[in-house]
Amino acid sequence: MLAFVFPGQGSQFLGMGKEIIEEDKGYRVYFKIAQEVIGVDLEKIVYGDDEFELTKTENAQPAILTISYIAYKYLTEKIGLKPDIVAGHSLGEWTALVAANVISFEDAVALVRNRGIYMEEACPQGTGTMAAVIGLNESAILKILEVYPDVSIANFNSPGQVVISGKTDQIKLAIHELERAGARRIVELNVSGPFHSKFMKPAEERLRSDLEKVSFSQPSIPIVQNVTAKVETDPQKIKENIIKQISEPVRWTDCVITLKEYGVDKFVEVGFRNILSNLIKRTIKGANCETLTGVLMVA
Repeated sequence: MLAFVFPGQGSQFLGMGKEIIEEDKGYRVYFKIAQEVIGVDLEKIVYGDDEFELTKTENAQPAILTISYIAYKYLTEKIGLKPDIVAGHSLGEWTALVAANVISFEDAVALVRNRGIYMEEACPQGTGTMAAVIGLNESAILKILEVYPDVSIANFNSPGQVVISGKTDQIKLAIHELERAGARRIVELNVSGPFHSKFMKPAEERLRSDLEKVSFSQPSIPIVQNVTAKVETDPQKIKENIIKQISEPVRWTDCVITLKEYGVDKFVEVGFRNILSNLIKRTIKGANCETLTGVLMVA
């Protein structure tokens, strides 16, 4: 059984997806659709030379969605791969929703653009941040965070890797405590805010208002969602989960386990890096993972 998994913010880089566009210029239509919907020339940003412009949350999110969907269309139309189930990490869950025909690409790119803006505006620049904690068990991390009310776990990425999110000053204090407790490595992330934390509640409510105007359909492919780490089929539940996802943790480890229990024996990361593949291999020993680049090389 085959699962397609879609990466989130942080997977972007200048020139991503160029090999697909150069092979078949017809896929540029999705850049044109996105520009018509959000008024931003994502193609110029992605294939330009200004990395800072691409990294801006309001640009990175619709750019990753667009490229990931182009990659999905290429895999299904040109390579002939058809997923039995889909999932995405954080922002990547939006691409999974489009792949499963829950919402249209046009609706998704508009919502994701707004999502990025709302997340940027939810917390004043510099007051919040995130950090990846590697090599320390979750219970030890949670124990330390008890004394830091403005820091919480944002991503459960794999056994031995979680991401914490919150106020910058408390994150820095918590890092010292986590290092003393035996964390193998802690990496402060280059992000503009404390994503997947209580500080994103204003963004969540603004997105909820937008989503009231959008209808969600029954998924044509089963989807595993970040908030529940369960296979979801009810459109209203799917909508509620994608709204809550902004301020609640991404339970990626549990999502991967759910996919395995569903019967998945092969994962294809529908992106141009191996971020999710590495996390999956840390979660499932001997997991059969393939990146999009690997699929393209074989094809």
